[in-house]
Amino acid sequence: MPKQVTVYREPGRFAGWPANYGMWAWGDEIVVGFTLGYHKTVERGHARDRSLPFVNMQARSLDGGLSWQIEDFNGRRPDGRGLSADEHMDEGLRLAEVMDAHTAAVPSQPLRFGQPDFALMVARTGLGRGVFSFFYLSSDRCRSWQGPYRLPMFAQTGIAARSDYLIQGERKALFFLTANKADGEEGKIICVRTEDGGQSFALLSQVGDESGELSGRGDFAIMPASLQLPGGRILCASRCREGASGNSWIDLRASDDGGRSWQYLNQPARFHEPGHSGNPPALHRLPDGRLVLIYGNRDQPCAIAARLSADEGATWSDEIVLRAGSANGDMGYVRAVVLDDGAVVAAYYINDRPDGDGERFIEAAIWQP
Repeated sequence: MPKQVTVYREPGRFAGWPANYGMWAWGDEIVVGFTLGYHKTVERGHARDRSLPFVNMQARSLDGGLSWQIEDFNGRRPDGRGLSADEHMDEGLRLAEVMDAHTAAVPSQPLRFGQPDFALMVARTGLGRGVFSFFYLSSDRCRSWQGPYRLPMFAQTGIAARSDYLIQGERKALFFLTANKADGEEGKIICVRTEDGGQSFALLSQVGDESGELSGRGDFAIMPASLQLPGGRILCASRCREGASGNSWIDLRASDDGGRSWQYLNQPARFHEPGHSGNPPALHRLPDGRLVLIYGNRDQPCAIAARLSADEGATWSDEIVLRAGSANGDMGYVRAVVLDDGAVVAAYYINDRPDGDGERFIEAAIWQP
């Protein structure tokens, strides 16, 4: 059975959305990013106080996730404002008010992606038309962060990216970014490449077709989780919603040409209650070759759940509950790491007061699949 460990929990606070920031591991040392604001009672949606700031935090474990210490994010934030949280704050607190798409610098020298203590975090302003994104790099296991560094707009109506990337060499990497559709709304995934350590980027492809099944108002395919298999195939799982029906699911696509083109594989998870917009996936490969997909299931009873694949994503197991007992759907946004012994450490936010009106907190499930 999975073991649940509290990462951060304080009465009156709202700690949330690890998937917006990232999670990294070096042996048994793990760091997870999250954002911290204040709880406020609401009738529906996120129970956060928009009149108070959200600030970036991170938690570090030195024992494979059994215990955690809370740290500040030691990187430059324009005017000290929170990253990737503008949509959760009122005017006067938002990052986009103090920076624009050109504020972040282009690296003066190529960045090194192959360092042993490397981590990379992608951040953004908000979600609507004109949103932009940028990234930070750490070479000391998230104790300090260089940046922010610029990401282009790639001729999109907005780039609302989270941390999802594949390092392919000392100077080479693929970034998987959530971009806004032609109508200005968040809604599609693009794959971009740098071959010079982040000094320039090229758009390789769109993962899925904006003019196809998810072209309607309110439709989206966002928040990718990518994985490169030993044979070179790249998988990309995404959070999907059909706006007209409110139905949500997780899609899986594959590329056999380095991210230049994509083919649809399947839907590893589909949610049955309309209207909750689904939840983003985390996708990893276990030491024995199986794949694991972890996500928040906002169908009642809400839970942190997983599925396994023994054939590189062609088929998936039934749902496995890693953490039951969430009071409502204000939960999930999983990020995960796989340790050397095959244990999965999955971090997420959740609330467990029976009436659903308690603080939101960060928890980790430690699971040996």
